[in-house]
Amino acid sequence: MSFLDNLENNLKSLESAEQLRDEKERLNRSRGAERAEALAAAPWADELKKGPYTADLLKQATRIGFSLRVKVHIAWIGTTLRLEARERRLELRPTPDGIVAVFLQNGHEPRTLPLDLKGDPADLVRAWLAE
Repeated sequence: MSFLDNLENNLKSLESAEQLRDEKERLNRSRGAERAEALAAAPWADELKKGPYTADLLKQATRIGFSLRVKVHIAWIGTTLRLEARERRLELRPTPDGIVAVFLQNGHEPRTLPLDLKGDPADLVRAWLAE
């Protein structure tokens, strides 16, 4: 190899190392932002998992689903509580500002609303299954 070829290879490797370093820094920043958001939402996630509202919501969902002859499937996906009945889904997602109820139908998100943990869970279930 000549001197110029060697120099060119060194420059290419330095450029690729710099690009790799920039990408790692960007990834670390995004991970930090995600972690900060998760930490901010942690109290709401804990309240959703352990609070009396969720227990009552699950009772009301199974009771109302039974009366409508609809099987309600319940799943925890990370910190999100998902209820499924036929083609409808209701997801309760903790955010730094509180818990958001997301109504999903056929993969589309027709509406979202902030959740009041002091309210009646039966109203939420009826609104979800009545759409």
